[in-house]
Formats: sequence, structure tokens, C-alpha cells
Amino acid sequence: MNPYLEILRPVNALMAVITIILMALIAGSSDPSVIVASAVVFIATGAGNAVNDYFDHEIDAVNRPSRPIPSGRISRRAAGIYSAALFFTASLLGLYLGTIPGLIVVSSSLLMVYYAWSLKKKCLVGNVTISFLTGLSFVFGGVVVGEVATSIYLGFYAFLMTMAREIVKDMEDVRGDRLNGASTLPIKYGMRVSGILAAVFMFSASLTSPVLYFMGIFSALYLPVLMAAIAVFLRAALMILREQDVETASRVSRLIKTGMAVTFMAFAAGSRTLTGILMGLI
Repeated sequence: MNPYLEILRPVNALMAVITIILMALIAGSSDPSVIVASAVVFIATGAGNAVNDYFDHEIDAVNRPSRPIPSGRISRRAAGIYSAALFFTASLLGLYLGTIPGLIVVSSSLLMVYYAWSLKKKCLVGNVTISFLTGLSFVFGGVVVGEVATSIYLGFYAFLMTMAREIVKDMEDVRGDRLNGASTLPIKYGMRVSGILAAVFMFSASLTSPVLYFMGIFSALYLPVLMAAIAVFLRAALMILREQDVETASRVSRLIKTGMAVTFMAFAAGSRTLTGILMGLI
């Protein structure tokens, strides 16, 4: 893969795009602004990943030496310039969508830079920051398509799921983080405490998520797909409660990512747009 594309972590950036598409499906919107908003979150998320690699080049040399900067395929200076250009582009496109979307993009961009520079190494603060930004992508989409209240609910669940994954990722990266003086949760309070807290977030997201159906946000089509996501999260939670080693954390991190993808599929299945299409076919 081209290193300038790889440093964006396109799969993660596309997950952010999905939040916009989901809000469009929920709102039943086909406005062209959805395309612009999708481009904004892809570019901004990619920029955040690039600037994160810029500041984390020493940690990545231990934890992920194959990444573009530690592998020498992109210079650190080039990555910094690249991320700045991407943040600027995303901010311009956000302002094109309106004052509020523009302010969300600009403030999110500044927060991503501050996170990569300082917050990431602080116990739980960095985790909360990334989880907040993940939830905010739903709210950004909600602002664009006029479904703000619903987007806040979905953003809250995205926050819970992301908190679980962020804690598990810190468990996975504990060796390199310790060498570079980070003060993450597993370093400060241990792997056992971290595993328990990650499981709490997974249980909280899984066991309360059916409420979105009873609130009338989603149709009944939401529930069967959601059950599959809940099964994935419960399995991940039990795994991390049993074992808190780096290898288990790596497997659990992948499971959480899968669970999030299936949850997003449940959001799509229960949306008014897809439900309307299926009812029309029947």
C-alpha cells in the first residue's frame, strides 16, 4: 500500500465515514451535503492518524515498526506537513457546510493534535478524548442531516464501545508505552484493573443498547443484528476478564472492532430508510 494512504489508516477513516452514512439513513436524507460531510470525516480522521504517527514515532518503533514512519517509507517531517494540509482541507470543507459543522471540524482537528502531542500519554484522559471524538462524528453527521437528538444517543454508544477498545489497545501497547514514559491505565494501575474496566464498558454498551429500539429510534430490524454484535462484545469482555496479557488484548481489540462494525450494521438495518425499502418490497 502507498505509505501516504497507509498512514491515514483508511479502514479506520472509513469507519468514521460510516457514521455519516448511518445518520443519513436514519434521517432519510439524500442531500449532497452528506457526500461533503463524508469527505470531511475521512480526511480529518486520516489527518489525526497521521499526526498521531508523527508524535508516536518512537513508540511505534517498538510496538509497530512496520508503520510508514518507523519503517522509513515516510519521513517524520513529511508526515507532519501532510497531516497539517489534511486538517486544513477538512476544516475548509467543514466551513463550506456551515458555521456549526465548520466549528466542529476545526475544534476536533485542534483536539486531535493536542491529543497526539500530550493527552495520549495521560491515564484515561487520552482514551476519553478519542472516544469523545468518535461519538462526535455521529453528532457532526446529525447536524448536517438535521437529526441532532438521535445522533447524540448514537454518539453515546459509540463513546462506550470506543472506550473499551482504547483501554484494550493500551493493554496491547503496554511495552512500548512503558519504554517511552507514558502513563496509561495499564501502566499506572495494572493490566487486571484495565481488563475489568474495559469489560465494564463492553457490558454497559451491550446490555443497554436494545433501549434504542424501545425509544423508537430504530425498527424491529435493529434487534436481530444487534444480538450478533452483543454476542461479540460479551465474548470479548469474558476473554479480557480471564486473561490480561498482551496477546489476549490484541485478539480482544480485533473482536471489539468487529463488534462495532456489526453494531453499525444494526443501526443501518433499523434505520427508517432501509426499513422503508424493505417494507416497499414486501
